[in-house]
Amino acid sequence: MKTLQDYIDKLNKLNFKEMYNNDFFLTWEKTDDELEAVFTVADALRFMRENNISTKVFESGLGISLFRDNSTRTRFSFASACNLLGLEVQDLDEGKSQVAHGETVRETANMISFMADVIGIRDDMYIGKGNAYMHEVANAVEEGHKDGILEQRPTLVNLQCDIDHPTQCMADMLHIIHEFGGVENLKGKKVAMTWAYSPSYGKPLSVPQGVIGLMTRFGMDVVLAHPEGYEVMPEVEEVAKKNAEKSGGSYTRVNDMAEAFKDADIVYPKSWAPFAAMEKRTNLYGEGDFAGIDKLEKELLAQNAEHKDWACTEELMKTTKDGKALYLHCLPADITGVSCETGEVDASVFDRYRTPLYKEASFKPYIIAAMITLSKFADAAALLKALEEKGTPRKFM
Repeated sequence: MKTLQDYIDKLNKLNFKEMYNNDFFLTWEKTDDELEAVFTVADALRFMRENNISTKVFESGLGISLFRDNSTRTRFSFASACNLLGLEVQDLDEGKSQVAHGETVRETANMISFMADVIGIRDDMYIGKGNAYMHEVANAVEEGHKDGILEQRPTLVNLQCDIDHPTQCMADMLHIIHEFGGVENLKGKKVAMTWAYSPSYGKPLSVPQGVIGLMTRFGMDVVLAHPEGYEVMPEVEEVAKKNAEKSGGSYTRVNDMAEAFKDADIVYPKSWAPFAAMEKRTNLYGEGDFAGIDKLEKELLAQNAEHKDWACTEELMKTTKDGKALYLHCLPADITGVSCETGEVDASVFDRYRTPLYKEASFKPYIIAAMITLSKFADAAALLKALEEKGTPRKFM
């Protein structure tokens, strides 16, 4: 049985001092020790909540959320993470703000941050825009803090951008670590990150890119599979190749879903839009060419429809390792015969993995809370120890 001291001892062996007063943009910008620290603090926070130990480390303060795309899991995970630490959440609705009247990013960032400790942003729809916008916000609050406008510098957490979805992929990874009994058991495991058919278009690239950018760090054999024409960002593939070489794993790309699934230990069938098409869409939006956007959407839906056979079926699952690969999805999945006529996954496969999928999602609030904690407190191990010694119950009865 794990104790809180086990997590504290583990943290004391890791070097994550650079995370203090820093942001979380992309997983591959963090060291192995820093990623391990996030996993460890996430597990510790979950342990404390399950054992009725308060994790409230703020008596006041705001967590600001800005979602430029629809969200259920990430939105509530961010709110849960802030609440777990004692922060109140305020959502920035740009339609109700002065952004519509020409307020600059610098001004908005400072105006929302007077009592904010963290800003979480989801901006994933436009290639070359989302991550850049997050950096612009982070630079603005950094300057505001240096100029004495802000008493504290809010931490920025990437809740999904055009490049990576770090909170999702870190939650996926922690789920894998638990399912396989530890990081030490992951070397040589085969991960199939595959495209799958969806009747909708324009799904972001950040999940498949986040998966290949993170899971290649653990000595696993990561395979990216998609039909020709559905490539991801080449620079992220380069990250994956370098990660695999360093970790002793491998990274390969194939155009055959069956090849990717064969003997896989983990499968992640998920639709995404082609990188080239996402670039084109971004340019069309920039030009205000809405007729061009409508035309592109029709073209992409027709392109998708040519690959309806790219689906996670019972037959494909039987070809995985012992026919029992761990099925992952960021949710919501396009379920054949349930949420759509033809989709990413057979209903019977999804139903069989429903409980593990929900467990996978349950790690995200703790991952986000860990990212915030490691940025706002210089000594996370001492903080956890102080909370344990204080022993305030989360609920009193």
